[in-house]
This record gives sequence, structure tokens and C-alpha cells, in this order.
Amino acid sequence: MGPMFEAIIALSVAALLVGGATFSLLAAIGIVRFPDLYTRMHAASKAGTVGSGLLLLAAGLHSLDMAILFRALAGFFFFVLTAPISAHLLAKAAHQAGYRLTKQSVIDQLPQKEEPRRH
Repeated sequence: MGPMFEAIIALSVAALLVGGATFSLLAAIGIVRFPDLYTRMHAASKAGTVGSGLLLLAAGLHSLDMAILFRALAGFFFFVLTAPISAHLLAKAAHQAGYRLTKQSVIDQLPQKEEPRRH
């Protein structure tokens, strides 16, 4: 490999690391600053997923091994596919358990847990 190729790889890895660290930092700030469980979970599932995925891709690209890079890509797609689904299910379970939205929330799209019907 030539020096030009190595420089492009190094710049790409640096950009992925900076992007991943930025998204991870934003997720951490969102977890600390957002007012309720649902918005905190949103920050963790969206920005945290992108941040960890970019860091994983940076590690795979830095290895200069195609097998490791493909595993990193598979891990990235696994993060992107599973994190929103798990966050949705956790939020739905929290809503059913009775965790309320904050007063700043405009609309609650999930119906309240209904009392069981007795015959």
C-alpha cells in the first residue's frame, strides 16, 4: 500500500473517531439533561447507536483487515437494526408500568393502561 492510501485511511479513521465521539458525547449530555425517561431513552438509542457504530467502523477500518472490517460493518448494522426496536419496547413497557411524561410533552400517543374487565 502506498503512502497516499495510508493517509486516506488515517483521515477516514480520524473522521469516524471524531464523529463517533461527538455523537457519544451528545448522547451522554442528553441522558443527563433531558427531563424524563422517554427523552433520555431517545438520546441513548439514537445518538448512542450512531456514536458507537461510528467508533466500531473506525476500529474496523484501522485494522486494515477485510475480515475485521466486515465484522465491524455487521456489528454496525446490528446496532442500527436492534437499538430502535429495543428502545421502543422499553418505552412501551415503561408507559404501561406508569411512568409519566413531563409537562413539556405535547401529546401522549399511547393509550393509558386499562383496568381489567370483571364479569
